[in-house]
Amino acid sequence: MTLPRIGLTVGDPAGIGPEITEKAAADPRVLEVCRPVVYGPSFRGARLDYEPGVGSPEGGRLAYELIKKAATDALEGRIEAITTAPINKAVWALAGLSWRGHTDLLADVTGASNVAMMFYAEALRVVLATVHVPLAEVPRTLTRERVEDTVTLTHSEMPRFGIAKPRIALAGLNPHAGEEGLLGTEEASVLDPAVASCRKKGIDVAGPFPGDTVFVRAMRDEFDVVVACYHDQGLIPIKLVAFGRAVNVTLGLPIVRTSVDHGTAYDVAGRWAADPSSMVEAVRLAARLATHD
Repeated sequence: MTLPRIGLTVGDPAGIGPEITEKAAADPRVLEVCRPVVYGPSFRGARLDYEPGVGSPEGGRLAYELIKKAATDALEGRIEAITTAPINKAVWALAGLSWRGHTDLLADVTGASNVAMMFYAEALRVVLATVHVPLAEVPRTLTRERVEDTVTLTHSEMPRFGIAKPRIALAGLNPHAGEEGLLGTEEASVLDPAVASCRKKGIDVAGPFPGDTVFVRAMRDEFDVVVACYHDQGLIPIKLVAFGRAVNVTLGLPIVRTSVDHGTAYDVAGRWAADPSSMVEAVRLAARLATHD
């Protein structure tokens, strides 16, 4: 069987991306499932051209160009999937880029209208209904339509991960999932109607459940995946139980894209000391999804 070609983008060249990309591309566990194609400078080349640990607009622009090139190559069939090393969103802003990160950039490049960020690990799977949104703006952003779209997308995408009939749980936004309106009204006005609408479509979704217990219930096999209302609600539990092994997957794209579960780690950049475990897991999952598709 011909192994799939997986494009690995190095991300921010001043971070640990070039290092973990180089390490992952040479890892036997990666080489047994795919043919890595690296987009961007080597660890040594990045150190020569960019100061380790110091983000720059030039580095942000390079990361953007590499991601765009890899995504275009995937769309046009030159590679079968992409795995991305981390970027720095503040640096992207300094470079004049309008995207908040990989997810919205890849949606624009590929023309995808409904995408979502999922973090996948054997112990727990989490999908985010809102992503890089200030906490104060989450209630306004978390519309019934957004929740329905996220749950529907999750239901349609989970079979790719070997879960044919996913049991989906929706986390509540407020403490105690609103406590019948005492601690917040979004559950009654937004989340309950979204769940009811999705269930009418035949989707096995339940909730909203209190956010402080729903992830434990999922880990005890009551649910296959949890839809979280906002970034940290979903990422704190999965990073607590699977940091370094969890993989970021963009749902809803016409291409396969995976990524690591951590950031640029400027504090250890340039030392050849970064752990590539999450990058290795991300490439391996990309190969699996590319082969499945």
